[in-house]
Amino acid sequence: MSALSALPFDAVLFDCDGVLVDSERITHVVLVEMLGELGWTLSVDDAMRIFVGKMVKDEADRIEAHTGYRITEDWLTGFRARRNEALARDLVEIPGAPHAVRAVHTAFGGRIAVASGADRRKVELQLRKVGLLACFDGHIYSGHETPRSKPHPDVYLAAAAGLGVDPRRCAVIEDTVTGARAGLAAGATVFGYSPAEPGHSSAEALRAEGVAHVITDMAALSAVLQGWSAR
Repeated sequence: MSALSALPFDAVLFDCDGVLVDSERITHVVLVEMLGELGWTLSVDDAMRIFVGKMVKDEADRIEAHTGYRITEDWLTGFRARRNEALARDLVEIPGAPHAVRAVHTAFGGRIAVASGADRRKVELQLRKVGLLACFDGHIYSGHETPRSKPHPDVYLAAAAGLGVDPRRCAVIEDTVTGARAGLAAGATVFGYSPAEPGHSSAEALRAEGVAHVITDMAALSAVLQGWSAR
């Protein structure tokens, strides 16, 4: 039996924001500024509680209820441009994430992908900024390019199909309840990442959704995945 065939999973699918890159606060500072310009005053922490794990366009009804303004594609384009400028300037990796990605890439023979609810340009910008773009070798999947985004399973199903593996033989790495629901709906085994910092769902909330295991340190990920057995 080869080392790869002995692994508990055929592929590993990563969320991006909050799992690989520390982007959420940067993004939400910009969102708070732009919502303030529409008349909705929020703290960054409040915005993160409302919007983390969701696409802004999917919250159009909520924004309109608070501002009286129906966000348009032009508004979203402006938001993405301001957000990307801030990310290009300030983004850093999640501690331990580069090591974890490279270790998992080696252990699983390159069968890894990113499956994000964010738009492709943002995901690629972020991975390039932290030196991880090449690790995914074209296997980047965006919820903007599937019929439905998270919490629906579409982006994870697309990632599994792109790698040529059964989603039920995939491990998914997620830090939010919304993302965990998407991975579970795809039939994957979901591992939660929950450090003691704002912007991530709590370990208790992730376990309540049915994730298999919660880690607090990304550096431990490869060992956890390789040693995993169904319980």
